Amino acid sequence: MVIETRPEAEARVWAELAEIPDPEIPAISVVDLGVIGGVAFEDGRLRVQLLPTFVGCPAIDVMRQEITERLDALELADSVIVDVTFDPPWTSDRISERGRERLRRSGFAPPAPLPPGPVGLIGIEDLATLPVAECPYCGSSDTRLDNPFGPTLCRAIYHCSACRQPFEQFKRV
Repeated sequence: MVIETRPEAEARVWAELAEIPDPEIPAISVVDLGVIGGVAFEDGRLRVQLLPTFVGCPAIDVMRQEITERLDALELADSVIVDVTFDPPWTSDRISERGRERLRRSGFAPPAPLPPGPVGLIGIEDLATLPVAECPYCGSSDTRLDNPFGPTLCRAIYHCSACRQPFEQFKRV
């Protein structure tokens, strides 16, 4: 296996990936969501590492297809291979600041930061849902968890008492 160093081509790949919207929340790109683990050129192929948010994420195949089609169109390599991997695992801390702001502007509360320390040493109750989340519409913390099971595994549903808006929050993982 020959790993090729192609900085200009890699920059084009990252720029193209930054334009691919998440299939479930089009306001945020796959790059800003943090599901792209890396890109590399090897043996004439372009490999992209895709880190799904959850094992059963229903958007994996859609993301994989969109990434392959968009990067194939750049004609930078003989083929594009999208490797789905859970090593390293995706965490909500991978969401960029720009991504967090885009989530907020589209009515989603970004996940709270993970508590310090190794993930294996904190309890599951510290990871998933919080009893209170900051409202993305008015910024209030006068909110309550309505349902820890949102429309997908990675989201929970909250209600804001201040502005009376329901909203979703990405679970922190």
